[in-house]
Amino acid sequence: MLQTVDASKTQLDAARPLPPHTLASLREKLLLEWTYHSNAIEGNTLTLRETKVVLEGITVGGKSLREHFEAMNHRDAILYVEEIVAKSETLSEWQIRNIHALVLKAIDDKEAGRYRQENVVIAGASTTPPDFLHLPAEMKQLIAWYDGAGAMHPVERAAKLHTRFVRIHPFVDGNGRTGRLLLNFELMKAGYPPAIIRKEDRLAYYDALDEACVSGNYDSIFVLVAHSVLRSLTTYLDVLGLADSRRDDE
Repeated sequence: MLQTVDASKTQLDAARPLPPHTLASLREKLLLEWTYHSNAIEGNTLTLRETKVVLEGITVGGKSLREHFEAMNHRDAILYVEEIVAKSETLSEWQIRNIHALVLKAIDDKEAGRYRQENVVIAGASTTPPDFLHLPAEMKQLIAWYDGAGAMHPVERAAKLHTRFVRIHPFVDGNGRTGRLLLNFELMKAGYPPAIIRKEDRLAYYDALDEACVSGNYDSIFVLVAHSVLRSLTTYLDVLGLADSRRDDE
């Protein structure tokens, strides 16, 4: 699977620099789909088209204010992730807090960017997140692990970063969205397009995360993320007229 991903990325890299308008349109498409699917996984009821309208500054009737904020906030968080990738900044707790603060902006300003001050359970999960008193140590360990994981394939490292973060569940809300932003921070840093985990794959995604958190077996989440990366790579290659017969939906 990773060989297929890398072959597609090699094709894309060979076509760089991409035409500016093509690049801008692909970025806009993926930003919209990433925002829609990541929010929909968490229960946001905006459709893809409604999400597009909200990001253009138009209010959608019958939808809650929170759902509007979730779309706009996620877009702003993506822009921040793009910014830190462009600056080649290394991952830090400060950045993670900043990403989360953008995700919860105007939704729960008290908790935005703040580690939780209480214990929580995750509905449907087989594991319980660490006690809130352990969060500072857990997050330091996460960054220490990340700093030492440079030899891993970027797709595996991104998936493992995401999973380890979700297991810690450091915030009272917004952990899933923040975790997927971290996933794509790592992929984009390595020159891959963002992986869009689709709403339709929510059950398989949750099952893969649960398996990794319970047993330490990351195979399922690695495969799911690799498929998602390949889908985005194929979108680029299709637009550039470079796609071959490989598809990730068999």
